[in-house]
Amino acid sequence: MTQDDDDLDSLVRKRIRALRVAQGWSLEELAARAKLSQSTLSRIENGQRRLALDSLVTLARALDTSLDQLVETAGDDVISNPMIDAPHQLMRWPVKADPGLSVVRQRITEPPPDNPARMRAHPGREWLVVLSGTAVLLLGNRRLRVETNQAAEFPTMLPHAIGAEGRPCEILGIFDRDARRGHRPAQET
Repeated sequence: MTQDDDDLDSLVRKRIRALRVAQGWSLEELAARAKLSQSTLSRIENGQRRLALDSLVTLARALDTSLDQLVETAGDDVISNPMIDAPHQLMRWPVKADPGLSVVRQRITEPPPDNPARMRAHPGREWLVVLSGTAVLLLGNRRLRVETNQAAEFPTMLPHAIGAEGRPCEILGIFDRDARRGHRPAQET
C-alpha cells in the first residue's frame, strides 16, 4: 500500500465514523442498518479490518450517501478564481462538483425596470442572498424587498427582474444552467 492509499483508507474510516456520529447513531444502530455486526463495524472504523468494496457500498447506503462521496478526496483544484464580467459588474465561479451550477456575485446600482416587458422568464431556478443594501425583486406581479442577509429562491419561468433600492446593493446568486443561459447578455447567446 502506498502513502496515498493509507491516507484514503484513513479518510474513509474517519468519514464513516463522522457520518454515523452526525446522524446521532451508535455503532449498534449503524451496524443494524448496514446489516453488519457491531464488532465488524467497530473494526472497520478503527482500522482493524480491511475496507471491502461490498461493505463500503452497504455502509454508503445505510449512511444515505453514495460510494463516490464516501471515498471522494479533495483534489488539487480546491480553490477557483472568478471569471470577471466588468461591464455587468459581476463575478462568476463555476461549481466544479456540478458544472450546471454557477455562483455569481453582482453589484446592482440601478432600480428594477419600470417596464414589465424588461422582465425575463426562462427555464431554471435561481437562489440569491443580499450581501449589502436592499434589493427589489420583481417576481410576476409581486414586488419584494430583499434586505441584507435575506435570501430568495424562485423558479425562473416567472417573469422576474432585480434592482437596487435607494443605493447600490450586492448579491450572491446560485444559478442552474438554464437560469445562467437566461441571463446571458445578448452578445453571449
